[in-house]
Amino acid sequence: MAMSDPLGDMLTRIRNGQRARLSSVKSPASKMRESVLKVLESQGFIRGYKVEEVRKGISELTIELKYHDGDPVIRELDRVSTPGRRVFTKINDLRPFRNGLGVQIISTSSGVMADGEARARNVGGEVLCRIF
Repeated sequence: MAMSDPLGDMLTRIRNGQRARLSSVKSPASKMRESVLKVLESQGFIRGYKVEEVRKGISELTIELKYHDGDPVIRELDRVSTPGRRVFTKINDLRPFRNGLGVQIISTSSGVMADGEARARNVGGEVLCRIF
């Protein structure tokens, strides 16, 4: 059966892995997932990720989760735009999330980036998820 929301699936795997106190989780690879993980790593929410080829043409992401004093670094991880309800924002309507402590990941015409970088580049787009 085909997956209807691959990005939502990856975010759920991260949430469940942190609740179970796992050091890493695995997820099927895609360019969108990899670009979201790149933003999560640059913002300090995960330790890192690796792309491994399972067999020819099939890759898998290994996501290394991050903890601080035994507690998960990610406290809240919500999917905003879903396949059934896309949420777009203009740069003027893009407000800081959790008074600037949280991060919104935006898919723009210039690529996937954090909300702060989108404000700096003055581009809006689809709000993929929010992390705190």
